[in-house]
Formats: sequence, structure tokens, C-alpha cells
Amino acid sequence: MLDNELDIKKAQKGDHEAFIRLFRQLESQLYRLAKTILTQDEDCADALQETTLKVYKGLASLKQPKFFKTWVIRILINECNQLLRMRERTVAVAEIPEETAASYAHFEDSGSVDLQSCINRLDESLRLAIVLFYYEDLSIKQIAGVLGISEGAVRARLHRARRLLSEQIQPVREEGLAHE
Repeated sequence: MLDNELDIKKAQKGDHEAFIRLFRQLESQLYRLAKTILTQDEDCADALQETTLKVYKGLASLKQPKFFKTWVIRILINECNQLLRMRERTVAVAEIPEETAASYAHFEDSGSVDLQSCINRLDESLRLAIVLFYYEDLSIKQIAGVLGISEGAVRARLHRARRLLSEQIQPVREEGLAHE
């Protein structure tokens, strides 16, 4: 049995230290994922806090410890989406900070590619697929379970996201070659 699975079983029986160890291992991954969806640090912190509470309260109901990570990710995505829905109801118009516009102008002028900026410009469904697959190392099957879609839909999203990223990167590459 893996250490994680042992910690999950201990946490299910009320071991607070085991629960803390589990969350410390996932903390940076969960924050990155929340940041992908929400972009604002305050919202990410809120989503992580709510996720932690829901996982803690519902941990006893988790049947198979091997699905712990995907279960936590699904809860986090749901919390992030809930925050987005609440924001849509309360914020009529979002202002784009000047530094964001300036950073995009710098990106366009610099001739270099910031992959994270390109990923952030993708539609949320494509961005999530890319982040879960490449940054969180989840399998297509796990991503399908987390997002509640078919494996074919995950493959299609990954294919489309890769194509769009390639289209964003290719003009910069060609421009760089023309200057050399």
C-alpha cells in the first residue's frame, strides 16, 4: 500500500496529521489549477478553503483511496465554478488592469512566447484539459472522470488546445526565424 493510501485511510479514521500531510502534498497543484480557472489570488484562496472543508467533511465517504486526488480535483473545480457563477451575478462589468494590457503588448512585440500566457488565453474547457493533462499528470481516463465527460471528449479538447497553442506560437517562431 502506498504512503498516500495509508494516510488517506488514517485521515478517514480521524487522523488530523495524516489529513494535513495529504493536503500539503496537493496544495501547489490545487492552487495552480484554481489559478487557471479563477485568476484572482483571493478567489483561489476561497476555493481552496472551501475545498479543504468539503474534503475533510466528506473523506469518510470516499470508497477507494486511489481516487483521492481526482476526487479532490473535482471538488476544487466545482468550487471554482461556483465562485465564477457568484461573480457573474454580482459583477456587471470587469475592468482590465492596465498592466495586463501592457503585458500582452509586450508579448506581441517581444518576439518571445510565454506559454502560460498562451494557455491562459484558451477557453476554460480547453485550458482545464491542458492543465490537468500536462501540469497535473492525470490520465485521459482520470480527466474524463474529473470533468464528467467522455474520454473521446477529453482527447478532442486536448487536440484542439494543442492546435490553438501551436497557432499562437507558430507566427512568433516564423518571425524569429525571419529576423535571424
